[in-house]
Amino acid sequence: MDRRPFEPDPGNAGVGMAEMSKTTSETKILAEGTVIIALTFILKDFLPPIYHFREGGWFSLRRGLRSGLEAGAVYGLVHMALPVSYIVNPVQALLDYPIAFASLGLAGIFKRYPMLGVAVGIFGRFLAHFVSGVVFFAIYAPAGMHPIAYSAIYNGSYLLVEFIISSVITYIVAKRGLLEIYL
Repeated sequence: MDRRPFEPDPGNAGVGMAEMSKTTSETKILAEGTVIIALTFILKDFLPPIYHFREGGWFSLRRGLRSGLEAGAVYGLVHMALPVSYIVNPVQALLDYPIAFASLGLAGIFKRYPMLGVAVGIFGRFLAHFVSGVVFFAIYAPAGMHPIAYSAIYNGSYLLVEFIISSVITYIVAKRGLLEIYL
């Protein structure tokens, strides 16, 4: 019996469905990550500042650690390539861009506890910026101020605000079940 080239073989019914489902899922995650990175770029780097979208954070709460780390790192690389990025050293560039933004993906460890995930992700980003500040930007510390205190205050000030805003938004999104929609 001759079958057309794309007609399924009745003897193999169901074989390959798991592979197709996995491929579809991976494609869906990749597409969602791409949209998150694009939205982040538009909201954070293109439009006038209204709110700095948490790169990778919501995505990792929704899709897990690996996807969140990858999306954050890709956004960090895109942000690093922008003319507004400030790079003084290759190690500083890695700390302040792909590593810092990938750290937001740590939220994926705490999918069941989104508020804790927000805290861990922001804290991971803080650590990357903090180390960069101490090592590479100590010269900007005011006279008499220790570089550790300067980096902690400088980076902590804007990340504290981001933590508060992100926590409120994540709480609302989680309470409404929006993290689970279309999974």
